[in-house]
Amino acid sequence: MLSNYAELFLVCAIILMPIFYETSSRFRYYFKIFVYYAVVILNSFFFIPIFLFRPCDVRNLTLASKFCRLASPIISLKWEVRGAEHMGADRAMVMVANHQSSLDILGMFDFWHLMDKCTVIAKRELFFAWPFGLAAWLSGLIFIDRRHAQRAQTAMNESTKMLIEKRTKLWVFPEGTRRITNEIHPFKKGAFHVAVRAQLPILPVVYSSYHTFLDTKNKVMNPGHVIVTALPPIETKGLTIDDIPELIERTRNAMIETFKATTKEVENRFNLSGHGMTPAKGTTTVISRIAAALPGGVSKQPTTATTTVVSPLPIRPVVELIEPEARKIGSLLGGGDASPIKEPTAYRRKDVQRD
Repeated sequence: MLSNYAELFLVCAIILMPIFYETSSRFRYYFKIFVYYAVVILNSFFFIPIFLFRPCDVRNLTLASKFCRLASPIISLKWEVRGAEHMGADRAMVMVANHQSSLDILGMFDFWHLMDKCTVIAKRELFFAWPFGLAAWLSGLIFIDRRHAQRAQTAMNESTKMLIEKRTKLWVFPEGTRRITNEIHPFKKGAFHVAVRAQLPILPVVYSSYHTFLDTKNKVMNPGHVIVTALPPIETKGLTIDDIPELIERTRNAMIETFKATTKEVENRFNLSGHGMTPAKGTTTVISRIAAALPGGVSKQPTTATTTVVSPLPIRPVVELIEPEARKIGSLLGGGDASPIKEPTAYRRKDVQRD
């Protein structure tokens, strides 16, 4: 009897999943996050026995990334890398990148083969998120306790010798905390201390804004395109500890300029307007077309572009139940119309969606 109920539940789940995926932005958001984490966790289970043959070797990360990167096409994310020649340089360096989301790591998986020998500074709490934490430790990640600045600084300094001897790159998120606020926040000094003391170059890496496809507050994750730019390395030879504030300012200003430029490029390429959840000016949606067809539900007002102003009271029940654009079942697998590369109109589904 229990097996029959289990089979019935499984059949219902299989039937209803595509329906929920196509009609609920919140379901799509959590489904994509689940797929991302599931791919990473499954790969962690699989690779832990393999990593034991060469523990704490950063080359393990290159191997793992080849499989973890498969999550990106499944959840309809495209990473466009620029400045690959800087990432691939066979030399030790300190790479600093802006930090917006855990999706940053998914992007790293996509181009880890370019960096080859690279390790990451990660918060100590991640080590206890097994099996990922154990797999990460076996891959040579450096865990630091952010609550104790002196301990964190010591751990980073101890890694310097390994970086130089093995010509390894050190990846750091100098903002410290991931925040999707459409800006690059002030940097902490740790990574720059390591670079100056070891006289290693700083390599700025900039992710364009996730606002073009991600809204964590309203639980929306649309198909996304992110430009990842590696800027020319900034040499630190001859610099001292006293030069660190100026070095930080110089690095951050260069990253802010690139961040704004690449974000604007993505917005223009896919016809976005500012925030990723907002359609470009003049773009009509299914909601606005239905609202216009309802008697007494609309009124025309002159603006710079021809728009339809919707009276909220008569049509509110309709608005709350309808997605801004229809979606195809095929987009469940991240293909077809889900890709903004193949169909830019996919990015026009940017109204804040409420299920």
